[in-house]
Amino acid sequence: MSFIDPTPRFADSSESFPSSVHDAAAPVAVPFADASFPCAAPATADTASRGRITVTLPMRHAGTRSLDLAWELRGAAGAPVVFVAGGISAHRHVAASATFAEPGWADHLVGEARALDPARVQVLAFDFIGADGALDAPIDTTDQADAVAALLDALGIARLHAFVGYSYGALVGLQFAARHPQRLRALVAVSGAHRAHPYAAAWRALQRKALALGELQCADSQGLSLARQFAMLSYRTPEEFSERFDAAPVVVNGQVRVAAEDYLDAAGARYVARTSVTAWRRLSESIDLHRVDPATIRVPTTVVAVEGDRLVPLADAVTLLEGLGPAGQLRVLRSAYGHDAFLKETDRIDAVLATALHKTGDKA
Repeated sequence: MSFIDPTPRFADSSESFPSSVHDAAAPVAVPFADASFPCAAPATADTASRGRITVTLPMRHAGTRSLDLAWELRGAAGAPVVFVAGGISAHRHVAASATFAEPGWADHLVGEARALDPARVQVLAFDFIGADGALDAPIDTTDQADAVAALLDALGIARLHAFVGYSYGALVGLQFAARHPQRLRALVAVSGAHRAHPYAAAWRALQRKALALGELQCADSQGLSLARQFAMLSYRTPEEFSERFDAAPVVVNGQVRVAAEDYLDAAGARYVARTSVTAWRRLSESIDLHRVDPATIRVPTTVVAVEGDRLVPLADAVTLLEGLGPAGQLRVLRSAYGHDAFLKETDRIDAVLATALHKTGDKA
C-alpha cells in the first residue's frame, strides 16, 4: 500500500493573476436555482478557472484584516455549485482538469461518473486563510466560514448545493452551516466534529512544541518535519503500521533504525518542501480553537466517521449527531487508514457523497 499524499501547494509566483476577482478569461459562476439535482449532464462544457479576490474580514481573534482569497472553480456553467474543502494541507486545486493538469489533492473524488462529476456540478474551492503563511495571528474556523461567504458574494453565487468538508474542511463546513444557513442546502462533514477532542489537541500541542524547539535551534525545517512525522502517527492506525512495517530493526552507523523511519522521514521532507512554518502553526492552532454548537445547525448534515480515527473519535461524531437532531444522519466507515480514510477509501466516500447530494436534490 502506498500513501496518497496531497500535492504541493502552488506557488502563486508561477501563476498570473489580474487584480480583479476573475482571471481574464474566467467564466462567472452561475448561482444554482433550487431545482432537483440533475441526472443528465448539462449541454455546457466542463471548464475551469482561477482567480483572487481581496476581502475585508472581521476575524474572531485577530481584528479586522484585509485578506487575499485564491479560488478555483471547475464544472459546467449553470450546474449546482459544491464547495469542497480538505485538511490543512489541502488547497484550491481539488483535481486535475484539461485547463489545469497538475494533480490535485483529491483527484480520485472528482471526475466522470463520480458524485462530483464536473459535467453535473461545479466544484469550488479556495486556499484557506493563513495557508500562504502571510497571516501570523490566531485563525478561527469561523473566519474561514465567513471567508467562504465573502467568496460566494464576489462570485455571484447565492446558494451552494452542498458543502463537502474533510478533516479541517469539515470543521469549516460546520461553521458555515451554523453561520450562513441561507447559503447552503446540505453539508457533508467527513472526519470532523463540533470540537477538538482533548487527546487530539494534546497531539497537536506536542507537534507545535517540536516546531518551537526547531526554531530555537535555528532548524525550522527540521522542527516542521518532526511535527509532520508526529502528525502522521495520529492520522494512521497501529493496524496499518503492523501490516506495512513489521520488520526487524537494523543498526546503521551504530544507531538502531526501525522499519517505519524511512516512511516518516519522507513524509516530513515532502511537507517541509511545500509548507511554511507559520502556516502550519496557525492552521494547527485553528483546529484546536474550533467550537460550534450542533444545535445551531439546521442544514441537512451527513456526518461521516471512521472507526479507529484517533483524532476524531466515533463517540464525538455520535455526540455531534445527537446535537444536530433531525437535521443529521451518521455514516460510519471501517478502515485501517484511520483519519486519512477520506484520502484512501475514495470509492466508499464517493458512495456517501452520491447519496447525500441526490437526497439534497430530491428535497429541492
